[in-house]
Amino acid sequence: MKVSKGDIFERVFVNEEVNLQIDQESGSHVKIHVINASFSITVNQLGEGCHTEIYALEHLRGEENVTAETHVTHAVGGGSSNQLIKFVLDDNSRGRFIGDLKIAQDAQQTEAHQTNRNLLLSEEAEMRTQPQLEIYADDVKATHGASTGQLDESALFYMQQRGIGKEKARQLLVNAFMKDVIETIGDQYADVREQLLNTIDGVVE
Repeated sequence: MKVSKGDIFERVFVNEEVNLQIDQESGSHVKIHVINASFSITVNQLGEGCHTEIYALEHLRGEENVTAETHVTHAVGGGSSNQLIKFVLDDNSRGRFIGDLKIAQDAQQTEAHQTNRNLLLSEEAEMRTQPQLEIYADDVKATHGASTGQLDESALFYMQQRGIGKEKARQLLVNAFMKDVIETIGDQYADVREQLLNTIDGVVE
C-alpha cells in the first residue's frame, strides 16, 4: 500500500496477525502498533521527510511461538524512524525478532533507531533476536540495541524490603516493562490504549 504525500497512517493490531508492505511518499507519517501477534512489516521511505514508528509488545505463555519482522528502508534523506519491540516470555514460549534497517547512500540526514528488549520469566523460555543494519550514508544518526534478560533481582529485593510481596513486586516490574509500549498508542485509539493498560495489571499471576 502507499501512504501519499503528507498523509498519516496509524493502526493498532491486537491479537491479529499482520503482514504489511508500505511505501511512503514525502512528509508522510506511519505509526503501527502490534500487540500479541506474529507480524511482518516492510516500510520503504521513498520521499523526503518521512517518519515511521513501529511498536510491538508480545506477552507469550505456554507453548506460544511468535516471530516479529521489521524491514525499514530509508531510500532518500531527511526522514526518521523509531522501532521499539518488546517480548515477555514465560513457560516454554519461543520468540524471534528479525529487524532489518537500511539507510541508502542518498539518504543523508536520516535519524533511525531500533530497539529490541526481551524479558524471560522462566528458564525454559527462549528468545532469538537478529538486528541487521546496513548504513551507506555518512550524515546520519542511527542506533540499535537488543537485550534479553530476567527480572532485576535487586529491584525485587528493594520492593520486598518495603513491604511488597514477591509476586506483587514481580507483577509490578513486568507491567512497568510493558507499559511504555502501550502508552505510545495515540489518542485516535485511546479506548484501545486504556483497555490494554487496564488489563495488563492482571496478566501476571
